[in-house]
Amino acid sequence: MRFAGKNAVVTGGASGIGKATALRLAEEGAQVWIGDIDEAGGRDLAETSNGRIHFQRTDVMQADDIEALMQAADAAGGLNVVFNNAGAGGSRDPIDQISPDDWDRTQALLLRSVALGIRYAAPLMIARGGGAIVNTASIAALQTGAAPTAYSVAKAGVLHLTTMAAADLSRYDIRVNAVCPGFITTNIFTSALGISGDKRTQANGAIGHIATRAQPLQRAGRAEDIAAAVAYLASDDASFVTGTHITVDGGMTIGPRHSWDPQVPSLFASLEAFAG
Repeated sequence: MRFAGKNAVVTGGASGIGKATALRLAEEGAQVWIGDIDEAGGRDLAETSNGRIHFQRTDVMQADDIEALMQAADAAGGLNVVFNNAGAGGSRDPIDQISPDDWDRTQALLLRSVALGIRYAAPLMIARGGGAIVNTASIAALQTGAAPTAYSVAKAGVLHLTTMAAADLSRYDIRVNAVCPGFITTNIFTSALGISGDKRTQANGAIGHIATRAQPLQRAGRAEDIAAAVAYLASDDASFVTGTHITVDGGMTIGPRHSWDPQVPSLFASLEAFAG
């Protein structure tokens, strides 16, 4: 019960990683406020949580909504934990084709919303003597090829924002960290491609199968894997951890495929045939 007596905010908490994290924090004793534009999903989660989870409709593209969500949790006795998680795939256009408006929308959804989450949480935490903030970044922040350009750049911004905020807020005993998910089987992929209904279920199954071959650990990543990392970073177990990130990707970013897949020869191994 690491979060007994604490209040937490989770944006994008009605589904996927956000939902899994809200459930994990609640299971460990927190009162959790989830913010999402998915009213049906958010209310259903709250109604089945035995009073541990509370829903407030929140569009993270709107600064007033973010501020109101933070204040709702704080009014219940203090804001202790914030997980800035809400997001979507954003524009899939390459840099030579993306429109200015699509670029701005993607950055606003994935980076500006995190900045404002920190902005409106920090004064409340300062007044209470400290807190913990965790932001959702991505392995796309660490390398090319994991996501489209606008998404990847926004997530790289989240990582640097995390370190800057950690520096700014350390004097107030507020820790700021990030989590970098890898190939996690949530609806973010199917939503980005406009896949719904029965096809969404089929596509998610295919994504899970592909994931087992895309990384050293041969199983699909689960939302609960990310929730566990977030719970650690938000807890007192990580009281000496700030300004950094945890990569939860089944080893996808370990290195070139030949470093972990014996079926793929390395350049060095290929050249050994010429050695005499």
